[in-house]
Amino acid sequence: MQYMPVTDSMFLIAETRDQPMHVGGLQLFVPRAGQTPDDLAEEMAEKFHVPSGDVSSMFLKRPATPAQIAGYTAWSYDDDIDMDYHVRRAILPRPGAIRDLLQYVSLNHGGLLDRRRPMWESHIIEGLADGRIAVYTKIHHSVVDGVTSLRLLQRCLSTDPDDRSGTAVWDERPKRRRRAEKDAQKHTEKAEPKAKGLLSSITGAVAQVVDVADQVVGLAPAAAKIAVAGVTDKDYVAPLKQAPSTILNVSIGSARRFAAQDWPIERLRAVGKAQGMTLNDVMVAMCSGALRTYLADQDALPDESLIAVQPVSLHSDGDSDGNSITAIAVRMATDLDDPAERAAAIKASTDSAKAAVRGLRPLQALALGAAIVWPLAFTTIPGFVQYTPSGFNLMISSVPGPEEQLYWNGARLDGCYPVSIPLEGMALNITIATISGKANFGVTGARAELPSLQRILDHLETTLAELEALPPKA
Repeated sequence: MQYMPVTDSMFLIAETRDQPMHVGGLQLFVPRAGQTPDDLAEEMAEKFHVPSGDVSSMFLKRPATPAQIAGYTAWSYDDDIDMDYHVRRAILPRPGAIRDLLQYVSLNHGGLLDRRRPMWESHIIEGLADGRIAVYTKIHHSVVDGVTSLRLLQRCLSTDPDDRSGTAVWDERPKRRRRAEKDAQKHTEKAEPKAKGLLSSITGAVAQVVDVADQVVGLAPAAAKIAVAGVTDKDYVAPLKQAPSTILNVSIGSARRFAAQDWPIERLRAVGKAQGMTLNDVMVAMCSGALRTYLADQDALPDESLIAVQPVSLHSDGDSDGNSITAIAVRMATDLDDPAERAAAIKASTDSAKAAVRGLRPLQALALGAAIVWPLAFTTIPGFVQYTPSGFNLMISSVPGPEEQLYWNGARLDGCYPVSIPLEGMALNITIATISGKANFGVTGARAELPSLQRILDHLETTLAELEALPPKA
């Protein structure tokens, strides 16, 4: 067994029948020239059935048994994996419209993953009328976060349409080949003396201990910095600030509804350039206007602004896969009718949140994130949502990917939509993946509590058009 970090175990502890804690992704692929949709689906099924000995350890691990005790503290690994269980094929009912695909994902995303098996599934979906093949994959959040999920996907894709080396994200063989090539390159270089290598290792270990101790000592000054920002900066949303009560913040069941659409990144960037906003600011502004209209249509728009929590990745280039995130809170300015005022208020709020986080060490940033999302730790307690105010209304995440057009064995990636996690007391999650020149919005909500969820997509387009119509800032 392997010790389970608290950043992994908290997702297992938080899971209930009504609150599945897996993340997912939906990709759409256009068959390469001369290839039929059936041929592409067959090729995917063949490549995805990886022998157990070649499956990455990440996709072999499951909570240790007994699940009620060891399952929250340690991982175990399956030597043999039932690939027919994890890799599934499905055909959509006629007419094979996109709404049929989204309905399939909606129904499957509400089901819990089996903790007695490695916690992931991949569905190869045929039957779309336009000839594309869809792949819906879900994996427990205790195993990966959104950034890692996109990293894994990128590794099995290529910018070269003639590349035929594409395989499954859980296939370890390409990684082994890269490691062997790297080792071979190292052998051609002059080796350092062993004594120096040992000294370097000891020095590095001591430096790590000193660094962690320094971060712990710095928690108090970091907390003071956040407290001062909460008092002196009107745009900063401090931890423990109460968000308004809305239909988004109710007890929910496990049934899900999923809606997805993409927009050219250049449209969003043009708005950002004209309004002095970042790409992330523009995406939050789109969500703000869309939710303002959606809630108004439900006669449920609060007088105060919604507050969104935004996960912030702590991953750095070359670090290990897994979970490494913190969070900030942002005022969405849904109380403002004017699109220009709303955009300016959002920019001011995100700038303040970034300024508060800037300069914090990883451990300090994690502590800030924990202070912001603390209500999520108690969502499994009966009645908690009804009687305890929360500091935010929804979660909005953005996961950046490469801008180049990507292919899987010549099949063009035509869409990459995140499917995320609504929670008890937080019935809506919006996650955006920017990849291959598109901003791919995935809107995941509680099915019964948020009627006509798909209308949010129309409101996103309307809001983007409003932002495009604003005069450029001087």
